[in-house]
Amino acid sequence: MAQRLRDFFDGAVVARIAAQVAAAYPGFARRAFVRDARAGLATLDLMDRGRHIAAALRRHLPADPAVAIGILTRSLGPPLATTGGHGMAPFLYLPHAIFVADHGRGCFEVSMRALHALTQRFTAEFSLRPFLEAEPRRTFAELARWATDPSPHVRRAVSEGVRPRLPWAGRLESLRRDPTPALALLERLKDDPHPYVRRSVANCLNDVAKDHPGRVTALARRWLRGASAARRRLVAQGLRTLIKRGDPAALGLLGCAPAPGLDVARVQVAPAVVRIGGHVEVRARVLNRGPAAARVVVDLGVHFVGARGQPRLKVFKGRTLCLRPGEAADVAKRISLRQHTTRRHYPGAHVVDLRLNGAVRPAGTFRLRG
Repeated sequence: MAQRLRDFFDGAVVARIAAQVAAAYPGFARRAFVRDARAGLATLDLMDRGRHIAAALRRHLPADPAVAIGILTRSLGPPLATTGGHGMAPFLYLPHAIFVADHGRGCFEVSMRALHALTQRFTAEFSLRPFLEAEPRRTFAELARWATDPSPHVRRAVSEGVRPRLPWAGRLESLRRDPTPALALLERLKDDPHPYVRRSVANCLNDVAKDHPGRVTALARRWLRGASAARRRLVAQGLRTLIKRGDPAALGLLGCAPAPGLDVARVQVAPAVVRIGGHVEVRARVLNRGPAAARVVVDLGVHFVGARGQPRLKVFKGRTLCLRPGEAADVAKRISLRQHTTRRHYPGAHVVDLRLNGAVRPAGTFRLRG
């Protein structure tokens, strides 16, 4: 069985953190810290374990936050050599990132150096948010410098850090109201040589689009002029929520204008009755009955039953087809009905529809049982 995230933070990890800190700070009360950090650790969830260890570090490091953060920075191991495939190892530094976010706002320069180092070993986007809220001008100026850093980890921290709706983090309301500072940073990164960074730029653009669709489609129109294949892919990813919503401007930018000749046939939703934990598959044939070739984005909408019986629409990404006049193509989508932390399932009748360039076509229903 795979290790649960929270169980990574056990006594051995606490001892490892203690050894690293002691190597950077000989006066560290190593044994006392280990006893303190281990006490009650097993009863906590992931983030609470990180906070618990960070609080123990605060009690056993010098009282001056700048000195303490400097020690933690010196204690870090080598940077990550690649952008993936590290498993749980980088989570070793979750307490360090929490420490800087909680105690570093009074020592801006020291904290920025720490986060610059941490994002090359773990992540910094969550820890940047308190600084963006407390000192936006200084933080945006720092991120502008990071945008040209040799490390893709650092450049990615820029676009992730300014996401207005970063998952598992509080929303940056100032950027939801006015995304101008974030978009200026995305301009610097839109042609980044690393796909790791460009995916992050697309995710940030997608966040902004949820609150400012017209502004994002105008930006995308400009970015698409003379765009490379990599930038076109970035724009398509950044418009994905607007595409799912059937936004005409976003669809038009991808060459998916409304086509009245599009039709669906042979729609199947199976099984008709399924238990929570199973899956349902939707199949259909998409036809172009019109006189001209058509580019069509085919998405799937499922109206899930909510906890109180109310419908909750979720649109799943499907395929993009190019159909000549009279041509047809078969599409299929399998939907998992397992319980997820981000999507809970409840018994009841679920309505399914297909979306062809934003136009909704009924597909059928299935009944979910507990």
